[in-house]
Amino acid sequence: MNILLVGSGGREHALAWKIAQSPLVKRLVASPGNPGMAKVCELAEWKPTEVARLVQFAKEMAADLVVIGPELAIEAGLADALQEAGIPCFGPTAAAGRLESSKAFTKAFAERHHIPTARYRICEDAPTAKAALDGFAPPYVVKADGLAAGKGVVIAQDRAAAEAAIDDAFGGGFGSAGQTIVLEEYLEGEIGSLFALGDGRSSMVFGWAQDHKRAFDGDEGPNTGGMGTYSPAPVFTWDLVEEVRERLVEPAFRGIAREGAPYRGVLFVELMATRDGPKLVEFNARFGDPECQVLMLRLESDIVPYLMACATGRLHEMPAPRWRDEHAVCVVLATEGYPGKAEAGSVIRGADRDFGPDVVVFHAGTSQGEDGLLRAGSGRALNVCAVGADLAEARERAYGAVAAIDWPEGFHRTDIGWRALSR
Repeated sequence: MNILLVGSGGREHALAWKIAQSPLVKRLVASPGNPGMAKVCELAEWKPTEVARLVQFAKEMAADLVVIGPELAIEAGLADALQEAGIPCFGPTAAAGRLESSKAFTKAFAERHHIPTARYRICEDAPTAKAALDGFAPPYVVKADGLAAGKGVVIAQDRAAAEAAIDDAFGGGFGSAGQTIVLEEYLEGEIGSLFALGDGRSSMVFGWAQDHKRAFDGDEGPNTGGMGTYSPAPVFTWDLVEEVRERLVEPAFRGIAREGAPYRGVLFVELMATRDGPKLVEFNARFGDPECQVLMLRLESDIVPYLMACATGRLHEMPAPRWRDEHAVCVVLATEGYPGKAEAGSVIRGADRDFGPDVVVFHAGTSQGEDGLLRAGSGRALNVCAVGADLAEARERAYGAVAAIDWPEGFHRTDIGWRALSR
């Protein structure tokens, strides 16, 4: 098979690493890719939102399958254009992708299809939003409606902070993504990430993990796109997995199909395990980042047949995926200042050394100039991942590799996996 993988982050590097291991693959091209991905596949120049050029390139390379990594490509309608061109695609259409691209749509969708979620209010301007705070208690949850690279959520501990977050959103703090906001009831419980595949008719659960959203140790600081993950996560008992499948996953796939947009690809269910059962925090229309990294390390099955089955409506023919018994940990290294203002261009040394068979370093936001030096962007730069017989061993290996990377301008959390280790 010839496969085109769209994207350039840590999620896409992990997918490329796993896809490249398949004996079914003849040619794998990532567009635009990154320096780490260049070691496992070819790179092309097109960005995820350059839909026409990507479709044309897929035709030129005789792609048997296109795999969409980032949400921006979904929102831009890449799957729609590929479908029109007759090219199999792993990734939902823009209409199905509204489950991620609009939080306001998703909250109303959950209400229509009886999916348990937090009480909410959609607001179109700052005065209305501030007045609506009367209906909620602190801590207040303020969310930008549109795509904000995982940074469009503010958990405000008091009213003044909530009003400041509202002013920031409507003042352009999240760009066009914040021109509508969603206020939500704060949910108490333990958060988790579950993934499910869909082909428009059939579906299956495809792994789970736990993310660390806050920037600093102890779950302090602003929300980020994710500072680390581990899998498996103890919060996911078999009973919880089954309940999430029945109450969140299946109603979502059925509901979006009934609304005229059958879902083909992976659905990322971020949920809160509360005393009243699992409740939806949000849907994402792609593999999580950095959850995908630990899933790919633990996935024993060849991923390519599952991607192709989703794209061609044959998921019902696939067996349940096989997972390695080992635990996996991902530690994110980001530029100082992230998720706020951070300066790109600092040099990273030591990321390409051989850390042994149990450690893999995925590139999330890096570039390599003519001088050959690896440079960081202004956000998450590297995902240092490791496997071990248990969580403690995987964590020790990951942090051992982190310590060997020379990057004074970077930072990371030192407590990834703390919830599980404290049990």
